[in-house]
Amino acid sequence: MQLSLALGLLCASSAAAFAPNAPSRAVSVSSSALNSFSSKIFEVRDVEFADTKEQIVKGGRDLFSKLPEAFEGIKEIGVIGWGSQAPAQAQNMRDSLNEVGCDIKVRIGLREGSSSFEEAREVGFSEDADTLGEMYDIIGKSDLVMLLISDAAQASLYKEIFAAMKPGATLGLSHGFLLGYLESIGEDFPEDMDVIAVCPKGMGPSVRRLYEQGKEVNGAGINASFAVHQDKSGKATELALGWGVAVGSPFMFETTLSSEYRSDIYGERGILLGAVHGIVESLYRRYQRQGMSPEEAFTESCESITGNIVKIISTQGIKAVYDGLEGEDRDIFKQAYSASYLPSKEILQEIYDEVSSGNEIRTVIMHGKRIAQFPVGKIDGTDTWAVGEKVRASRDEEKIPLNPFTAGVYVATMMAQIDVLLEAGHPYSEVVNESVIEAVDSLCPYMHYKGVAFMVDNCSFTAKTGSRKWAPRFDYILDQLAYTAVDNGKPVNEDLISAFESHKVHAAVEECCKLRPSVDISVGETSSTKEIVIE
Repeated sequence: MQLSLALGLLCASSAAAFAPNAPSRAVSVSSSALNSFSSKIFEVRDVEFADTKEQIVKGGRDLFSKLPEAFEGIKEIGVIGWGSQAPAQAQNMRDSLNEVGCDIKVRIGLREGSSSFEEAREVGFSEDADTLGEMYDIIGKSDLVMLLISDAAQASLYKEIFAAMKPGATLGLSHGFLLGYLESIGEDFPEDMDVIAVCPKGMGPSVRRLYEQGKEVNGAGINASFAVHQDKSGKATELALGWGVAVGSPFMFETTLSSEYRSDIYGERGILLGAVHGIVESLYRRYQRQGMSPEEAFTESCESITGNIVKIISTQGIKAVYDGLEGEDRDIFKQAYSASYLPSKEILQEIYDEVSSGNEIRTVIMHGKRIAQFPVGKIDGTDTWAVGEKVRASRDEEKIPLNPFTAGVYVATMMAQIDVLLEAGHPYSEVVNESVIEAVDSLCPYMHYKGVAFMVDNCSFTAKTGSRKWAPRFDYILDQLAYTAVDNGKPVNEDLISAFESHKVHAAVEECCKLRPSVDISVGETSSTKEIVIE
């Protein structure tokens, strides 16, 4: 989301609500209540993920004709905000409804004086057409309020937003952060409204780019989870599924708002952003100590991940990286995996506990309160990322190596993230999407195109805060525990390797690979949605 909206809106009461003595919440996510939904409009399919059966709805442009029925009773949709998700979802929603001749009006609501008014006008929303206006005015008119302002702004403005909604309107979210915040201060959503969520498992620009690319192949986009938190009308599930179809999700799986914010905030601090940042920094230094030039070190660390390893995972699964190695390369992978898994899992478990207890949400709120005094700087000026820019400028895609040591570290961290979520009770559909699909099909393509530092500098405020906080922890623990273990000749833990080889998640990932977007994202093509760039 746009950082500017978060900065001026955090009030003292928000920070006070997250005082350090706030009680912890129990960590428990049961999958038994998930993936048991039904729909009279969309086909619900059973899918075997490892040893569990879950239910999904597969998207596609051929389902657009069902949108009027799914949106029954909805005449006006208000998309509030213009950060990462809002431009993409608003345009996709508008275009999908227009394609089937549906007369539902999609409006954009922005705070008075926002610089984003001009950006919204550039893609077809306008005051003259009554599709662009002040946020509270738009909220008051809308039957579905898609609240896509920043997490910090939601925490600051929720009372005013709830009060502005008209009776019978539905509140729509794309993140469970607000629930986590409300739980922490002993509050909840008003009881007289439906509350739903559709949460694309990728950054907003990828949601739009894949939608645009998929117009000729029955749709493409970013997988999404959906949640029905309150269903007073009895129509909330159909509306949520319609929303997911309209924004181009290839498939949708059920979650809860609580499970979503735990897995999402955790994931972006892990392998999606924070962990990959820390891995690259640590390996870049390590490879130079071993005698590589800076350019070679960057190529064997970062380029190997974003330009080779993740591409294999995207189409063939995690284990395919390992299966493709032979002889000495496989031995090197095993050494790196064996040494990195437990140190990475130690940090990942701590992250999950911090998110589940409310501490990480507290961090975001307090950071937002300090932001005016301590603006967030960019990280792309350091040696690692400056060298990376040079490497990208002269890159030959066909010559990007698959470094087996880099692969072992990266895959070990991804597997550790998966295991923490599974042990907490998250269903495979959510685990795979938050730990694998979002990384390899949404974020890493942008990292490969513009750099890991670019992604960290230009992601949402919540993700940026977490990535900067936890990346150094991954960097240090890998350098201090994992790499020293390898250098000191510690034997490979064959039990860890055996557990990896036989892990049930591989079957779930392979199944998800079948449900991936029908085209690869083309990050360099012209798009009507723009990445937010911090100058």
